[in-house]
Amino acid sequence: MPGKPCKLALADGMIFTGVAFGAVGTARGEVVFNTAMTGYQEVLTDPSYVGQIVTMTYPQIGNYGVNPEDVESHDRRVKVSGFVVKELSPAVSNFRATDSLDAYLAAAGVMGLAGVDTRALTRHLRTAGAVNGAMSSEVLDDEKLLEIARSTPPMWGLDLVKVVAPKAEYRWSEGYVSAFAQARRAHGERIFRVVAVDCGAKTNIFRNLIEAGCDLTVVPASASASDILAHKPEGVFVSNGPGDPGVVTYAIEALRGMIGRVPIFGICLGHQLLGLALGAERFKLKFGHRGANHPVRNQATGKVEITSQNHGFAIEEKSLQATGAVLTHVNLNDRTVEGFTHADKALFSVQYHPEASPGPHDATYLFDCFRDMMESGRAPSAQDMHTAQEKLAHAGRA
Repeated sequence: MPGKPCKLALADGMIFTGVAFGAVGTARGEVVFNTAMTGYQEVLTDPSYVGQIVTMTYPQIGNYGVNPEDVESHDRRVKVSGFVVKELSPAVSNFRATDSLDAYLAAAGVMGLAGVDTRALTRHLRTAGAVNGAMSSEVLDDEKLLEIARSTPPMWGLDLVKVVAPKAEYRWSEGYVSAFAQARRAHGERIFRVVAVDCGAKTNIFRNLIEAGCDLTVVPASASASDILAHKPEGVFVSNGPGDPGVVTYAIEALRGMIGRVPIFGICLGHQLLGLALGAERFKLKFGHRGANHPVRNQATGKVEITSQNHGFAIEEKSLQATGAVLTHVNLNDRTVEGFTHADKALFSVQYHPEASPGPHDATYLFDCFRDMMESGRAPSAQDMHTAQEKLAHAGRA
């Protein structure tokens, strides 16, 4: 494979050597892996990956190119620090493609590393856990590259929401952009005023909120409870985002000021922040959950959903239940908390990504549950979730 020599050094001493693609230079971050077979462009542009070097476990990447519709960041930028693949496809073959992955990363100024054994890298991360690393086409001395890796700040205690959150509020009105991915959804005549707290949101979340009948105003993660409530919302949504949820104290305080006053729905980081606002505790997962094929059981309905995930932290179950929260979803791989509601308050959240991008659409019923919660003023019950799932299934067969 042609290209400049490039190395990835893990802070624990392991070195991988391959060739550079995309941009050249030096990058560093927490090294993690994603098990999705497709969707690399959505991964690259997901703001939750800020500060991370991502390796894909699927061996051939880049074969279908990139296109404007699959970008997940509001500012249209690539968010990963670096990207590692086994084989970079030399050809692009897809009717939607407008560019190659190599050219896309080069234009974004983001480094890629190809030609390494990503299976060995993934097995190492599963054993050792996510570790910091540095990759470079400039610094090829192992010891110097290790020094860069070891000087990288740990993810624990790192507030990366400030890096990706918008500085000012804005409006969002775009629903699904292409029937290629998802068909338009009927949501009834009533439109609900919703304020979305953007901690690094994926755009397909906002599209799903529009499809569920929301009139959407997006505010920065730094917005206070009074700032948000001044919009007189009928519901509040809290988005995904990067870094350690425990240090995003400004968003946690805002949520504490709104719980019980307005229905709230959280996804991923938003789920963690809502749990912390109730008084639960968080912990860092050994190597995180990242991919488009993670099984989650809905405890309320007994059904298993195949889900899209991207997180390195989780909410501790006992501390969550001590707050009065009710566990609704469980990860079937490691039994971690994937969702909860509350017996006395109109709120619910999930750790995974019901909007997918990439991934299956098993869980898009949750956006309908949010709509129903705003209408009823109470958290979704088991029957509510079952009804929403059935509606989604019938719509898919229609």
